[in-house]
Amino acid sequence: MATRLQPRPFGPAGSESAVALATGWAASAEGPWRPGPLQDETLGVASVPSQWRGVQGVRGETKSCQTASVATAEAGTQARKRADAQVQTEAPALPVPPAPRPDAPGLLAFLHRVEPVVTRELSRNWRSHAFDGFEVTWTEPQQTVTCLHTLGYPLAQVQGLHVTSVSWNATGSVLACAYGRLDDGDWSTLRSYVCAWNLDRRGLHPQQPWAVVEVPSATMCLAFHPTQPSQVAGGLYSGEVLLWDLSRPEDPLLWRTGLTDDSHTDPVYQVAWLPEAGHSHCFRLLSVAPDGKVLLWQAGGMGSLQLREGFALVMQQLPRSARLKKPPRGETEVGATAVALSSFDPSLFILGTEGGFPLKCSLASEVVAQVRTPSSVPLRAPARFTFSPHSGPIYSVSCSPFHRNLFVSAGTDGHVHLYSMLQAQPLASLRLSHQYLFAVRWSPVRPLVFAAASGEGDVQLFDLQRSSQKPTVSVTQTQDGSPVYCLEFNSQQPQLLAAGDAKGTVKVWRLSSAFMEQGPREIEDLDCLAAEVAT
Repeated sequence: MATRLQPRPFGPAGSESAVALATGWAASAEGPWRPGPLQDETLGVASVPSQWRGVQGVRGETKSCQTASVATAEAGTQARKRADAQVQTEAPALPVPPAPRPDAPGLLAFLHRVEPVVTRELSRNWRSHAFDGFEVTWTEPQQTVTCLHTLGYPLAQVQGLHVTSVSWNATGSVLACAYGRLDDGDWSTLRSYVCAWNLDRRGLHPQQPWAVVEVPSATMCLAFHPTQPSQVAGGLYSGEVLLWDLSRPEDPLLWRTGLTDDSHTDPVYQVAWLPEAGHSHCFRLLSVAPDGKVLLWQAGGMGSLQLREGFALVMQQLPRSARLKKPPRGETEVGATAVALSSFDPSLFILGTEGGFPLKCSLASEVVAQVRTPSSVPLRAPARFTFSPHSGPIYSVSCSPFHRNLFVSAGTDGHVHLYSMLQAQPLASLRLSHQYLFAVRWSPVRPLVFAAASGEGDVQLFDLQRSSQKPTVSVTQTQDGSPVYCLEFNSQQPQLLAAGDAKGTVKVWRLSSAFMEQGPREIEDLDCLAAEVAT
């Protein structure tokens, strides 16, 4: 809505004009220039287009510039002189005058003359046995037994722990030891360690093991896997059997038996790897303990070792022997303290017992053991033959790797007995110490050599080819006469022998060449030794 006013010329300024404006020009005088009353009138919408955008667009300008032209020039040069040169590294070979030809008829006559003599000597050497068993040694001969390394873990030594077991891995470069105690002590709360050193690694530090595993109970024995260099099994004082992988420092534990009805109720004194029948790459873990059980374990699910086969030693089921004492009333279990596997028969093994008598046992036995011990598998009686006993418990047994019927045993009576599996009486009995003998091992390269660890602090090496009555070499392991509890030959590096003692120290001995080089007819001498007594 808009209101339109009639135009009116302005008069002179004054009060009249003001009055007229105030009264809306409502004068009574009539005239064409005087407006009448105000009226409403509707008009259209008016729009005014903006001219600003157009003006701003017109103001835009376009400009350009050009740099000054760049001057360029080309130039060339030419050397004024040129020369060629050649060098020769070797002087040309001078022609060699031809050698004078020998007198062909004279040489032919000489060869005809000596031919019978040379042929006869060659035939004689071909039939000779003078060099049977001889192997060429390309290294410098070692004349004496020397200490190569002295290893130890200070944290275990401060606690007064003993080295209870040593073991070499499959490559022969890593040596592991178990720490525990073999004398009186509070074993129930004792923590121990498993330590390993890589002897081939640069910068070997004797007091800093390459791997350290903390164990919640005293570790009594160790055994490296035959083909997996980083895996090692151990038996504990609590009765458990564990398997570690030393290549996993953050979490080395692979499997364990746990404390169940199947596990041992006494300390595990020895573990050994047994090849699976028909599968050379598969192995089972065998454990023995004084509770009278021999158990075979295999890896199961959830990191547990499961019992696969079990055997129990019962006094009433042992083969009779006139030398065995009658067991006390109510005593039925026969405690096992050591085990040795046969290199020729995978089902055959030798057990050392607390009663001092060795037992020949078989994994193929089907005789049910007369025990009431709870077990997830039926327990069988493995004993097949009983040998004449020592005067005390047996601590160690070892089967010969060169003869299927020979083995040695050592015990608390200080004697080493050499047995044939064909008769009960020992072939030889050697008094080595007035103290206990804790370990004995047959050499892996010499058929007539074995080593023993004594309670008087020394390691004794026997060569039956030289003497059957006294040790060939005796080396001092501990200066104060502390016992040597364990020893082990290195099958991959036969010049090395490791031994652990009550001071918490492991010494690696380098053997002399005499203990590494097999003599002529040594195998025949071993066969004669076994045959003479077995008849």
